[in-house]
Amino acid sequence: MTQEHHNEPVSAEPQAAEPQTPAAEAGAGAPDALAEIQAENARLKNEALYAKAETENVRRRLEQQAEDRGKYAVTQFAKDMLTVADNLRRALDAVPPAERDGNDVINTLTVGVEMTERDLLNTFERYGIRRVEAMGARFDPNFHQAMMEVEDAAKPEGTVVMVMQQGYTIQDRLLRPAMVAVSRGGPKVPVGEQVDTSV
Repeated sequence: MTQEHHNEPVSAEPQAAEPQTPAAEAGAGAPDALAEIQAENARLKNEALYAKAETENVRRRLEQQAEDRGKYAVTQFAKDMLTVADNLRRALDAVPPAERDGNDVINTLTVGVEMTERDLLNTFERYGIRRVEAMGARFDPNFHQAMMEVEDAAKPEGTVVMVMQQGYTIQDRLLRPAMVAVSRGGPKVPVGEQVDTSV
């Protein structure tokens, strides 16, 4: 009796991979999605920090502008008033000391002009307007305007030996340079050293 062997047919086609569940798909894409979220978070954080810094800069700039407006609001008025100060000083310089000693009227008038000049300078001071120290100082182009040079071998070269018009500053800014005459022919002073005004 012949025994028949029934062999199962073997398929030549490879078996299809089992479909992945949604949970498996999510697990595979999770690192990429997390990286994207972190990158976006970092970008938004940088933008927020930049916006905050920019806002702070604008605030500081506006505060500085407001402070400057307060400090320098009288600049143009002060420039106009310098002419008054100049004229008072010219009036005082025009009166020889000998004339004051021998004439009570001239002396009284001169004292009145001196008081007016002093009051004006005190008012200037209250608003941060100050005279530029020039006479005997070393010439400084930031504060002085040289009008002429004077031969003077006794003074270090570059010393202010005459002030033709007084200079002024307002707060930390130059309002008007002092017009000066500067010595030449004397000993040279190295840059950075102070002029010895006792010579």
